[in-house]
Parts: sequence; C-alpha cells; structure tokens
Amino acid sequence: MYPEYLVAPMRQELVNAGFQDLRTAEEVEQAIKSDGTVLVMVNSVCGCAAANARPAARISVQHEKHPDKFVTVFAGMEKDAVDTARAFMLPYPPSSPAIALFKDGKLVHMIERHQIEGRPAQMIADNLQQAFDHFC
Repeated sequence: MYPEYLVAPMRQELVNAGFQDLRTAEEVEQAIKSDGTVLVMVNSVCGCAAANARPAARISVQHEKHPDKFVTVFAGMEKDAVDTARAFMLPYPPSSPAIALFKDGKLVHMIERHQIEGRPAQMIADNLQQAFDHFC
C-alpha cells in the first residue's frame, strides 16, 4: 500500500470531477450491480494515470450523455475493493489504470492500460464519450 498522503491528491482529482471514491468490496458490488450505467475508473499512481487516464475521465464527465454514476477504486490501496471491481471486469486481466463501463451490472466497454499508455487524454475521452452515446 502507498501512504495515504501520496494518493490523496490523486483520489481528490476524480472526486472533484464527480466520481465517488469506493473503498470497500460492498460499495463496489452495490455500485456495479445497480440498475443503469456506471463508469468505474481503476486509479493508479503511475504516470499514465496522471497524464492520460484521470484527465480523460475528467473530460468524459462533461459529455452531454453520460453514465448514471461515476465511481473509482485505487490500485495498491483498498485491495478488496479493487479485487471486486476487477472480478466484474473479467475476462480482462487486471490493469491499472483501467476504465470500465457497466450497464445493468454487465461490462459493456473496457479500456485497459495498454490502450491508455501513450495516448492523449482527449483520444481516450473521445472513446469513452462514444461508448456513452451508445450505452447510456
């Protein structure tokens, strides 16, 4: 686990954008299994989360058509919450950062780390917004 003082600003960046920070397996399960659409961001301390994934997530929430809920878990911190989120993301392997869209508890769109690294935040946000237009 990382020191909380290190990850706090990274958590807050998404909370300020409208994401709910989930820290328990129960919170994750309740959010994903709910009716409607839920965007789950697996946050991370890595550079591609800072430069690409979090900015893309912040841009995506501004889209006119968007999920009912935006939630986040933090890799390397609350293990049970992250493991539960990743279980819902199967068959995709564990990835952080990662961004997943669920509709009525089912995974409908996934962006893995290899699709985040080296791509501009706007390109990732455009991908998310296209998924929002289709599924939300």
